Amino acid sequence: MMAKHIGILTADGDSPGLNAAIRAFGKSAIGHHGYRITGFLDGFHGLQTNTAMEMSAGDFSGILTSGGTTLGTSRLKIDDLNPLIASLEEHKLDGLVCFGGKDTQYLAYRLKQAGVNVITLPKSITNHIPKTDRCIGFDSALTVAAESIDRLHTTAHSHHRIIVVEIMGDDAGWLALGAGIAGGADVILIPEIPYHVDSVAETILERSRKGKRFSLVAVAEGAISEEDHQFFLKAREVNQFLRSGSDDYQEVESQLMQLEEDFTGKTIDLAQRLNQATQLDTRITILGFLQRGGAPTATDRLLATTLGTSAALLAADNHWGVMAAMQGGEVVPVALEEVIRGEKPVPLDHPWVMSARAVGTNLGD
Repeated sequence: MMAKHIGILTADGDSPGLNAAIRAFGKSAIGHHGYRITGFLDGFHGLQTNTAMEMSAGDFSGILTSGGTTLGTSRLKIDDLNPLIASLEEHKLDGLVCFGGKDTQYLAYRLKQAGVNVITLPKSITNHIPKTDRCIGFDSALTVAAESIDRLHTTAHSHHRIIVVEIMGDDAGWLALGAGIAGGADVILIPEIPYHVDSVAETILERSRKGKRFSLVAVAEGAISEEDHQFFLKAREVNQFLRSGSDDYQEVESQLMQLEEDFTGKTIDLAQRLNQATQLDTRITILGFLQRGGAPTATDRLLATTLGTSAALLAADNHWGVMAAMQGGEVVPVALEEVIRGEKPVPLDHPWVMSARAVGTNLGD
């Protein structure tokens, strides 16, 4: 029987653990299953432009501990699938394995619908991909964010001030919540819980009255105030009411979504409002891409290795059209239809939320 020929690529943002996943899949695919591997460079852009290289066992050595991705990555909006399918056909591939975030899962689903054999692995430093307990890169980013808050404690303690630290997470608060708890933040603001500035300010003032010299506020970039949240709820109610008599419903809904996105991530505005409400010096730290960088943690290396080898086995069993997900400590193949239709917000009764409240952390409400 002729050996399977599999294409691989990494797409969307980079994250620690991607190289560990590439290594696991490649070593398992070549050494255990006898596959041929072709790597496409810079994500779906490489597939679109047919920028590829044949990969040997040596290409997967020495990359376990390195951050980023040796294959390169990109964010790319693709409407026409034909160039991608043409590349796959030119290389005579039996299947494609994609390591990536939400956009990758959706594009892989479209390829599946077009008849392509595809398997995905979940990568997200904010852990927002549905149907998997953990995503590759989350633990590493969580460690960086928590250590950053640790470091901010020392400078905050030296001055009587508020330090607001912005952490990635535009539609889910897993990273900000976890890092805030682990780093001992006094206030944690996440997208799932609209915040009241007055509540946050009162917590900070109460700490000051008790002789605390500083307060640390961990805020997810997608956190939104209660006032803005109510405004968008009302706007959507009006739009729903007008829906039956208007052809512009979808356009208005799209504009509302864009406007709401613009109203989130207002960390500078939040800091200014806290300064006005408390009269305390307020400083901002935006961690940004620091959270993506560096070597993966041991936990991420284990997760990436487990998912990577499992993806190779799924390909061997011709189990296509799925994402290799971690659920309850086991790898489970989840249909891509389920992945792209789901969301993964932090449940309001999650143990992390309950624990944060129990130790006196203000969650903005």
